[in-house]
Amino acid sequence: MKKKVLLILLAVMPLLAGAQPSWVKKATKSVFTLKTFAADGSLIGSSNGFFTSANGDAVSNYTPFKGATRAVVIDAAGKEMPVVSIVGVNDMYDVVKFRVSGKTQPLAISSASATVGSQAWLLPYHEVKNVPAGTVRKAETFQGEYNYYTVALTMPANTVSCPLINQMGEVIGIMQQPATDKDTLNYAVSARFADSLKISGFGMNEASLQETKIKKELPDNIKEAVLALYMAQTQQDSAAYAALIEDFIHKFPNAADGYMYRAQLEAGANDFAAADRDMEMAIKNAQQKDDAHYNYARLIYNKNIFQTDAPYDKWTLDKALEEVRTANAVNPQLMYRQTEANILFAQKKYAEAYDIYNELSSTNMKSAELYFSAARCKEMLKDTTSMLALMDSAMNMYSKPYLKEAAPYLWSRAQARLQAKKFREAIADMNDYEELMKANVNDNFYYIRHQAEIEGRLYQQALNDITRAIVMNPKETLYYAEKASLEIRVGLYDNAIATAKESLSVDANDSDGYLFLGVAQCLKGNKKEGIQNLQKAKEMGNLQADNLIEKYK
Repeated sequence: MKKKVLLILLAVMPLLAGAQPSWVKKATKSVFTLKTFAADGSLIGSSNGFFTSANGDAVSNYTPFKGATRAVVIDAAGKEMPVVSIVGVNDMYDVVKFRVSGKTQPLAISSASATVGSQAWLLPYHEVKNVPAGTVRKAETFQGEYNYYTVALTMPANTVSCPLINQMGEVIGIMQQPATDKDTLNYAVSARFADSLKISGFGMNEASLQETKIKKELPDNIKEAVLALYMAQTQQDSAAYAALIEDFIHKFPNAADGYMYRAQLEAGANDFAAADRDMEMAIKNAQQKDDAHYNYARLIYNKNIFQTDAPYDKWTLDKALEEVRTANAVNPQLMYRQTEANILFAQKKYAEAYDIYNELSSTNMKSAELYFSAARCKEMLKDTTSMLALMDSAMNMYSKPYLKEAAPYLWSRAQARLQAKKFREAIADMNDYEELMKANVNDNFYYIRHQAEIEGRLYQQALNDITRAIVMNPKETLYYAEKASLEIRVGLYDNAIATAKESLSVDANDSDGYLFLGVAQCLKGNKKEGIQNLQKAKEMGNLQADNLIEKYK
């Protein structure tokens, strides 16, 4: 019995005496120091971390990366390696997984959780002699499979993000920032958790990731990577987005999506030849050929509609029509037919375009947009009756009280009704439009409605609206002329005189101001001054003045 006790004592004596575990010398080669830099080259922060794979994967704390545009790690041999991408982030636990350029020596990460009461060692950067040992006091589970450890040990200075290692030489945790330098209880988050971090398609635009300018790694899953590209279109600056597309093409060279996204950028920069090559590559690689042909058609169509000043003979509307019809032949889709109709409309083939819009309005694609498009075809075909009926069908897709999405169709119907001389109906649409867009209507809106109200013999409303236009834009003398003219028309001569004088106070060289002042004065009975003002208008070149002078003499 005594012999057994002696053997046990001999076995634990190295631990009690502070002897270093056998794995320390090798393990220290995997620990590095991290430095991050701002755009101007100034140092933002420094920390530690360790490699988790032979291909440059590493983990550390995330705080030093915030605001950084560049980062490097320096390994135990003094070799400096640049950080090339962020693989994943968790801001709550302040951990990041990233990738460096170069071959690396990883630490083995324990697949099992450390048990309470077990021994653990904190391995500082470039240290083989003084490796602090402690005991796991608590292991709290989070996300169902990872642990957050409380460890009884005092952390030496500058050991945040250093590995916490078990008796077997496997990493169990990554050390967290202590509250003070003298704490005897410190904390580590699961190394498996840190090493599992990755960016999802939606996660590419997370606020925490946007805090660093260092490139983000695309997900390994192609569906997630495509989603990341889609999300990045509106969230990242143009340079970062272009770089992300190049990363996608490099990572998934046989996928069509990267070539299509790059073609969009190239077309936007008027480099249509490059965009054409990429779209041909996309069609070649696409598993869904119809989608590639459809996107090719859209790109060509958009160029012909919005980039008419940049010639590229290969991209004609005929070519766009050919591509969208190919897409629909491969896999018939209603949206392909709608794009076909849009192209036909652009080609001024209004009857053919109408037939498709009319066909689609009997499907589940029926919408205000479709009816409006059909109405435009009838407008071009000079069929006013059908055009107005289709405008009504577009508005019938909404019910009162209207939502803002109905506003463009309300305004379009109002314009159509004006052209058809249905003035009071047009005014009703404008009234609804004003109610929807109160914060957005401007002086021009009130000027147009005032004109419709005159035609509809709603003179008081017309006076109110032209007054609103003047209040919103008091420097526009046309509005004063319109108001004075209307006031004369309804017999408000004193008001017209005041309006004309107000116009002349804005612009003393406005001939209309003198013209309407003179007319109002003559009608009021003051022909002497009135004719003098009409004469001034004539001298300024106003063509109406001469006849009025003869009339009132």
